[in-house]
Amino acid sequence: MKLLAIADEECKALWDYYTPDKLQDVELIIACGDLNRNYLEYLTTMAPVPVVYVHGNHDEKYDIRPPEGALCIDDDVLLYRGLRIAGLGGSCRYRTGPWQFTEAEMKKRVRRLRSKIERYRGLDILVTHAPLHGYGDLNDLAHRGFNVFRELLDRYRPQLMLHGHVHMNYGANIPREHQYGPTRIVNCFERVYLEAEPALLQPQRGLFQSLWRR
Repeated sequence: MKLLAIADEECKALWDYYTPDKLQDVELIIACGDLNRNYLEYLTTMAPVPVVYVHGNHDEKYDIRPPEGALCIDDDVLLYRGLRIAGLGGSCRYRTGPWQFTEAEMKKRVRRLRSKIERYRGLDILVTHAPLHGYGDLNDLAHRGFNVFRELLDRYRPQLMLHGHVHMNYGANIPREHQYGPTRIVNCFERVYLEAEPALLQPQRGLFQSLWRR
């Protein structure tokens, strides 16, 4: 399945200079946070596929007016065409404000999410805003990743972990990808196209009720 993952900075090729070929064969759009609400709403109208998202640390505006037509997967698991996708938005707490968490607070979210993942007997894609600590984060507190994400990667061994938060234009040596066991950890700054294969093959009864339940 072809995925388009986006984060942090609106892609001019998709917004200002959009042409239909930019979304050719894309089956799902995943937003990893800190994007203009209007940008997500635009993509929901232009793309004939679902747009799902998690919150970035600058997305408190979503709590007042969520992006229309897009689906928030924070603290939830979505089954889409056989792919089990879980979301945990937000960053490390570095100041007061919403969608920032201490390591202990994120650990509580992870523990609650695990009960939902167990219902689907595993996980294929973990969607976050912050990276895993030591795998694509930076030294300052604002851009530090979470250690607790290892619990999910070690237990469920997903194909992909998708994140944003660390802009690749912060420096010339910021890599797009890391490998953690069998999991590709991908920084989705601006945009990246990916492939994922469903590990869970089962009838899609109730899919759209689940997908558009909000």
